[in-house]
Amino acid sequence: MPVPAHPRSHRPAVSSRPAPAPASPRPAADRVEIRLPWWAVALPSVAFAALLLMIMSPGQAQAATAAPALGQLIERVLHLLAP
Repeated sequence: MPVPAHPRSHRPAVSSRPAPAPASPRPAADRVEIRLPWWAVALPSVAFAALLLMIMSPGQAQAATAAPALGQLIERVLHLLAP
């Protein structure tokens, strides 16, 4: 049984019988209904704006000065295991 994509979709239950043919040969585009929640538009817009701001001001970026702790740990383990 398919799960509706949106909690408010008004789709009839799927039956085992095939659907009857439409009475008029109208294109399916007339019946297409797209409903998006507000966050489906807002979240990508906010993410795009944040990435755009990071690209526009690259002069404030600084390289890390300390060596990563995981790299030091692996280096010491390899040094101890080496003959």
